[in-house]
Amino acid sequence: MIIVKEILERIDYIDFVGNDQLKINYVLPILELNNAENAISWCADKNEDILKTIKTNSLIIVSQNNNQTQSLKNYLIVENPRRTFQEILSVFFTKSRKPTISHSAIIDKTSKIGKDVFIGNNVVIEENCIIGNNTTIQHNTTILRDTIIGNNVTIGCNNTIGGIGFGYEKNKNGDFELIPHIGNVVIKNNVDIGNNTCIDRAVLGSTILEDNVKVDNLVHIAHGVKVGRNSVVIANAMVAGSVNIGENSWIAPSSSILNKRDVGNNALVGMGAVVTKHVEDNTIVAGNPSKFIRHIND
Repeated sequence: MIIVKEILERIDYIDFVGNDQLKINYVLPILELNNAENAISWCADKNEDILKTIKTNSLIIVSQNNNQTQSLKNYLIVENPRRTFQEILSVFFTKSRKPTISHSAIIDKTSKIGKDVFIGNNVVIEENCIIGNNTTIQHNTTILRDTIIGNNVTIGCNNTIGGIGFGYEKNKNGDFELIPHIGNVVIKNNVDIGNNTCIDRAVLGSTILEDNVKVDNLVHIAHGVKVGRNSVVIANAMVAGSVNIGENSWIAPSSSILNKRDVGNNALVGMGAVVTKHVEDNTIVAGNPSKFIRHIND
């Protein structure tokens, strides 16, 4: 339980109307807010008509452009309701894991583990890995040799980081033989990786995820890929070998990027797109094969 006054002391806001001693016991979606008293939620401007139906004694976060607050008992006006809601969840409702290393984890003695790290059940960390401070590696994830992971990284369950990529060459008899992958994976600071995702080591050099990259569940990132700072790769996306993704770009669900293609800065690859050509900065592409839709700033 928290009191509205405690929220007001911790966040930036434009105005507050209501009872600052209201107790908050629940966090609910706006459509479920009438199911409980003393809850908190947020409302996007496009959904403002929903507020006409709200009868509960709860706190609702809205923007200064919202025109349907007349009937609300308690509301908080902020610049960006969703961002403020995220901040409140992080500060007041999220339980951080206690730093610990599970007894069932297998960590090679040549690997270096930072401070305040959580390593879950059945995690495997092979030789010569580096794990930074305040990093979380959840259950059943495997970190293969020579992987470097920065600070404040979160890696979910059942991932394989540093596996051998799918790179083959035919021998003189015409049979495929695996090309040795002697590179590694480098995951920099503040990266989040979901569950059941594979990130392969480079043939030479490194597969790199720059600071603040966010990777969803069931993503495949192949050997030698580079993902720029603050970019997002979402569920079921396939990023083939040696792709370069710029900064602040968005790779939508179930999209595929052909090997050795570049996706520029601030670009958006649409849902289910198949990228066969380079994607320029500040553009949206979609379709199979993907085609230019428009510039981001249009």
